[in-house]
Amino acid sequence: MSAELAIEQEVAPQWTVLCVDDEPNILSAIRRALRGSGYRVLTADSGQEALELLAAETVHLIVSDMRMPVMDGAQLLEQVRRQWPTVTRILLTGQSDVVSTTAAINRGEIFRYISKPWSEDELLMAAREGLERQALLSEKARLEREVARHNEELTRLNASLEQQVLERTAQLSGANARLSKNYLGSIKAFSNLIELRGATTAGHSRRVAELARRIALQMKLSTVDAQAVFVAGLLHDIGHVGLSDALLACSVPRMTAEDKVQYEQHSALGEQALLALEDMQSVATIVRSHHERYDGMGFPDGLSAEAIPIGARILAVADTYDDLQSGHLARAELAAADARMLVRRGRNTQFDPAVVDAFVELQRTREAPPSFVELSIEQLKPGMVLARDLRSSEGMVLLATDHVLSADLIQRVVAYAGRHGLVLRIAVQAASIAAQA
Repeated sequence: MSAELAIEQEVAPQWTVLCVDDEPNILSAIRRALRGSGYRVLTADSGQEALELLAAETVHLIVSDMRMPVMDGAQLLEQVRRQWPTVTRILLTGQSDVVSTTAAINRGEIFRYISKPWSEDELLMAAREGLERQALLSEKARLEREVARHNEELTRLNASLEQQVLERTAQLSGANARLSKNYLGSIKAFSNLIELRGATTAGHSRRVAELARRIALQMKLSTVDAQAVFVAGLLHDIGHVGLSDALLACSVPRMTAEDKVQYEQHSALGEQALLALEDMQSVATIVRSHHERYDGMGFPDGLSAEAIPIGARILAVADTYDDLQSGHLARAELAAADARMLVRRGRNTQFDPAVVDAFVELQRTREAPPSFVELSIEQLKPGMVLARDLRSSEGMVLLATDHVLSADLIQRVVAYAGRHGLVLRIAVQAASIAAQA
């Protein structure tokens, strides 16, 4: 019997399945079951014929009978494992084939074996689960390549910060903290790249990071710990790069169960994106755990109470508060007062009560933003402090709020405006202008 290519004409299947059996009636039954579920089906009546098909076709799943002449199922799947390791392998076996089945499991590393007589539902479930697992492994490999690319880009940014201050940096205040400022600037630039994906509200990461830092300081965390929370806030959605646009555009209440399974991978993916950076491990831990709940019902690890890093407990409140207002966690956007009320309701269940208390107190005593004056670039002087981010026309942060201007930096701003033909108005804190008088 020659190889047969059976394709469902009405549907363009995503997966190709190869069925191998020397009994035509069994082969026909397997083919009908799989084709009816929308798979592209290849058939072969021997191990050798199956190997020839695998060499000529892209196959995702192979279903092979155990008992066949010349080359049995265990031998076939062992060769498949060696030559096409990404092909998912399923074995059909009789109850008397225990020894051979064990050999197939050991040598062929099969995904699953199904005992005869098999049911159609059992076969379809095994095929579906095997292909879903293969899709996840493929996506994991893709994400690892993507993470490596992003890490390489971040490394390049950190290596060239002195030459690309206008494009890549936003600084913390203080002339003696230049390296630290450049480091934070690169993080903010990378945060902008994440938001350019289009699935998050513009400015979400910056708002979350600022609020999380204020809560951390309200709780008397050290400056170092508060900065780690701030950086984690900027990067908490980095795992979104591995999710589809359609999924990220959907609010959580409207997600299907399958969508939620995929969505709940993003915090762990975010940690993976930062694993290669030695100085980011405390941030990576916060990113991984920022969707954990105080009562242990969160993801990805089901941590509870003090087992959740304090930075993640803080970030959970800040992220939820902003998401409620953007409509990501509700079916409609909420006013700030309503969002605060829901955060308070989550005290001791979703959120650490101490963090909620700090959040509530912070909202009650929040200081008004500093007054500012808009100046032309010709009016800028060293020592003036930015009152809001200076952004490019594409929305990238060139200089961040609270950045202290130097003479050299002012000249670079002037040069940047001249190259692009821009007439810039820079928001400068009024107090810093008075200090220059």
